[in-house]
Amino acid sequence: MGRWICYLCSRVADALMLLLVLAVGCDPSSAAAASPSVPHVKPSYSFGRTFLGLDKCNACIGTSICKKFFKEEIRFDTWLSSHLKLPPSSLLSYSGNYTDDAKSWRLVDITRLTSKYQHDRADKHICTSLLKTKTCSLERALRRTQRFQKWLRAKRLTPDLVQGLPSPLLRCPSQRLLDRIVRRYAEVPDAGSIYMDHLTDRDKLRLLYTLAVNSHPILLQIFPDVEGWPFPRYLGSCGRLVVSASTRPLRDFFGAAPEVAADLALQLLAVLGSMATNDLNYFFYFTHVDAGTFGVFSNGHLFIRDASTLGIIDKEEGSQPMDGQQEHKDIFSCLTVDCQSSLVSCDSIREKHSLVMVCQDLLPKLLAGKFQPHVQGRIDAFLRRCAHGLGELEELEHILKPLRSCDSRFAYRYPDCRYSDKY
Repeated sequence: MGRWICYLCSRVADALMLLLVLAVGCDPSSAAAASPSVPHVKPSYSFGRTFLGLDKCNACIGTSICKKFFKEEIRFDTWLSSHLKLPPSSLLSYSGNYTDDAKSWRLVDITRLTSKYQHDRADKHICTSLLKTKTCSLERALRRTQRFQKWLRAKRLTPDLVQGLPSPLLRCPSQRLLDRIVRRYAEVPDAGSIYMDHLTDRDKLRLLYTLAVNSHPILLQIFPDVEGWPFPRYLGSCGRLVVSASTRPLRDFFGAAPEVAADLALQLLAVLGSMATNDLNYFFYFTHVDAGTFGVFSNGHLFIRDASTLGIIDKEEGSQPMDGQQEHKDIFSCLTVDCQSSLVSCDSIREKHSLVMVCQDLLPKLLAGKFQPHVQGRIDAFLRRCAHGLGELEELEHILKPLRSCDSRFAYRYPDCRYSDKY
């Protein structure tokens, strides 16, 4: 009986299999459904703490966006290809993609404070000068410095605590500006006070280190784009990497069509105007500009892409006198620059300081040979005068405004430009 039951079960199974094969043959879509599914193997994006610079903390920027990296909600462009490899650690910046919901992605820039070579050299300098060793705990070494001990005791960030730091942002500091830095420091969860009570020892070291190496992320935090400031949005940092909204450098547009070049030049002049005159009475000036200083969003809007060379003079409160800066230099003064380099006096900065730089180094490359001879001649003549500090910004604006067009290429002002003289 048992053998008969087994034989019967076998025949039934064969019949059922035959019916399944016939059904699949009649319906191709069923074939796909019937085929066994191949389990999806999730690729591994392991990259360790060294690439991010987490192994250097708290001689780093912060950790506010680290979870995004480890949850793969920030991906380098190379991760979207079949070869899931990290880009070289020697690069200063990387293109990436960012998501909040794992469905929609947006482009971001992932940037180092300075090159890996400069970072490594500075780290070695910290160990050899403070602890007389080739390698060391950077945090332990920096905590022993006189400057950081003053930071630990301080209740408020005052000019004497930043004296001698090489950042242009701190070259002419006012108390109002320093209060703004502490109040809007985005690497701590409970910012809002001008007093440093909410900053742990770790937070203070990260803030001091960032100000000493490159103040770019600090400027993005204290003058956010949502308030109308011409900077990309600060999204956070992890170790020694900063993540911000993506822009294309202005150099990519040097060969752009005449109407695009005219539009970007007008935006550039508008940015310089807002940096000189704004509701907060801060005067922003550049110590250096190049083809990567400004960037353009996908909607055509121009922003300051690299704020590391921006200085600020407080027109409302004035700047605290910083006499004898050379005597107050220490290890924090020499992490990215030569300790012997002299600082530009605040009194030497003139109203047209940034405009002269732009007329010398950027506008000729953007506007050269783009327009009809009689218009081009007027533009070139102005740029020659402007490069020597002559001429007014409004003069070039008057020449360029009739040259730009109103279409979807300029999404930041389209279709408003069809109905408003403002655009």
